[in-house]
Amino acid sequence: MTFRDLNLKKQLWNALDDLGYETPTTIQAASFNVMMSGQDTIGIAQTGTGKTLAYLLPCLNMWKFSKEPHPQILIIVPTRELVTQIVSEIEKLTTYMNVAVGGVYGGTNMNTQIALVLQGLDIVVGTPGRILDLATNGSLQLKKVTKLVVDEVDETLSLGFRHQLMRIFDFLPEKRQNMVFSATLSEEVSTFLDAHFTAPIRVEAARSGTALTQIDQIGYRVPNFLSKVELLKYLLETTGDASKVLVFVSSRALADLLFEQLEPIFENTLGIIHSNKAQNFRFKSVQDFQDGVHRILIATDLIARGIDVSDVSHVINFDIPEIPENYIHRIGRTGRADKNGIAITFVSEKDAHSLATIEELMRQQLPFTTVPETVEFSEVLLEFEKPKLVTSGKIVKLARPDDVGPAFHEKKAKNKKVNVRYDHKKAMMDKYGKPKRRRS
Repeated sequence: MTFRDLNLKKQLWNALDDLGYETPTTIQAASFNVMMSGQDTIGIAQTGTGKTLAYLLPCLNMWKFSKEPHPQILIIVPTRELVTQIVSEIEKLTTYMNVAVGGVYGGTNMNTQIALVLQGLDIVVGTPGRILDLATNGSLQLKKVTKLVVDEVDETLSLGFRHQLMRIFDFLPEKRQNMVFSATLSEEVSTFLDAHFTAPIRVEAARSGTALTQIDQIGYRVPNFLSKVELLKYLLETTGDASKVLVFVSSRALADLLFEQLEPIFENTLGIIHSNKAQNFRFKSVQDFQDGVHRILIATDLIARGIDVSDVSHVINFDIPEIPENYIHRIGRTGRADKNGIAITFVSEKDAHSLATIEELMRQQLPFTTVPETVEFSEVLLEFEKPKLVTSGKIVKLARPDDVGPAFHEKKAKNKKVNVRYDHKKAMMDKYGKPKRRRS
């Protein structure tokens, strides 16, 4: 099958030809007719299989020109990076169409985005918080939306956007088509979708949680942070085909710490991105990684969904993720567009439970290989790795000693006085030798 076999507008065929897209992926082909029928759709496919195009093509194919300034299509995504990337994809696909598209997200001046929305948009792409802000203040009117898309729905809900989504639903017309896409779909998310969508049709290009077959997975057993650093240095220096390496860590603090360890060696070929970095810095880091300025990019799970970079040769899980679905999303950054990729995971003793849940999700075991003898492991534990003394939390009352000694210093004379009742008669006797009488 080619894109010419799909019932697309001529303008979309021309745009796809310009982009060099000829053959639809499995999820694109399987979901097209379902979405074109107008039914609510849940699309499940591995990261890197073209989910974005899978919902953009039907939405754009069903879009009709209108003089209304309010959007017909609303696309909700969890990160700012995804907003800009999807807006860019729409602009490429609508080269021959008169479609106005705009992206809105937090962390930037809202007045600028208010002005953008008020100009009139056919498609709005945004993060839940900023969409809700604009809808609440009246700048963004959602009463004309006919197509709602929630991309990376599991991540959107897991990041705490459930409340915002519910509020956004209140601004939308009841009569609309809902489309959600993700690489994984937990039971909790599935229950949420069934409750708020109308008889959604599930389209799965592969079982939820399945890793791409063209990704070679490798595991290394490594005891601690400094040992992981040594192994990572070795792999980055000796692996000849590691042309574009994405390194995932579990937190922003560890990302900064790892960057400090690697920067003296890899200098300008090393980049970093996480939510504490400024927006322009984040965009530039991804762009430098895409352009090959940076060969290595350190990232956290929070923005993993927002990185859409082609030709990633290796994904290295410096830390194994606690949420098993995140493992699928991480390694899905490589092996995209039918290309082979390599995913390497460092596993320590404390990761046993997380590894078991990942293997259960994939229904396969992670193959381990021996660490090269030239890599020297460190026995030094950093502060966050040291075992912590666990207490019961109960307050223990100490026994009072039998022999209580005096205070460590004598009381001052004024503090030795004892309060007694004042006897006026006695005071007069002491002073005058006889009681003093009042004159009559």
